[in-house]
Amino acid sequence: QVQLVESGGGLVQPGGSLRLSCAASGFIFSVYPMSWVRRPPGKGVEWVSGIDRSGGRTTYADSVKGRFTISRDNAKNTVYLQMNNLRPEDTAVYYCAQDMYFDIGGAAERSYGGQGTQVTVSS
Repeated sequence: QVQLVESGGGLVQPGGSLRLSCAASGFIFSVYPMSWVRRPPGKGVEWVSGIDRSGGRTTYADSVKGRFTISRDNAKNTVYLQMNNLRPEDTAVYYCAQDMYFDIGGAAERSYGGQGTQVTVSS
């Protein structure tokens, strides 16, 4: 079955950086676009960024554009999220997701179910 294991979160000061990783298994990773989504405290899940099957196309929510970079390594079945210039409003549990198709606006049907990784941005 699909397994997604996120890691790399932590506590960071505003302006700091973190790199999240997601190790995927149980499906042919290179066939699927992938995304990162997040759940801020007390709020619903919001889409953050997506990447197509090859890694050649990426897309971002306006709130993270220019600060976050998504990438993938199909040989390692892993997707990454480099987060720079972090802000307190980036505080959330971050999840990676398997997308059914690549959508520039992040509206693709997707599934996620890992434990997530907590990112806390605070001074």
